[in-house]
Amino acid sequence: MEHQINEEIRDKEVRLIGDDSEQLGIVSIQEAQNLAIEKGMDLVKIAPQAKPPVCKIMDYGKFRFEQAKREKEARKNQRIVETKEIRLTPNIDVGDLNVKVKNACRFLKDGDKVKVTVRFRGRQVTHASLGQDLLRRFAELCTECSTVEKQPKLEGRQMMMFLAPIKEK
Repeated sequence: MEHQINEEIRDKEVRLIGDDSEQLGIVSIQEAQNLAIEKGMDLVKIAPQAKPPVCKIMDYGKFRFEQAKREKEARKNQRIVETKEIRLTPNIDVGDLNVKVKNACRFLKDGDKVKVTVRFRGRQVTHASLGQDLLRRFAELCTECSTVEKQPKLEGRQMMMFLAPIKEK
């Protein structure tokens, strides 16, 4: 959002706030601009929707710099959550399953979500209950590092389940 500054402000009168945050009351725009010039600062409209609009006397360049700095800091602290996929087959061996569970736990500890998919080939889709049992067992093996976000659901030839990392307190 861009602020209106100095001559861009077209209102007849404004509620003025001084550079040290004291209320100066409702004054004409000319008087407000003269006060700002006198102090060597800018007149910035900070609340255009108010009646009358609120303007503040401040160093606009410094204000913009600090605002950009705050936004940069906020972006730096954000973390984009990715969704990692782990694919299984209904007849997976115990050793292979344990490796997949270990990988899933690693992804979850990194803060990513995990999509666990069981792919059915040929006539395996007639035994969808095997895939559901496998996904439930997978979720049980991952209980210490995850919660089930979306229960197992069959879509076409694959069954999917979503796991989310446990929120730390």
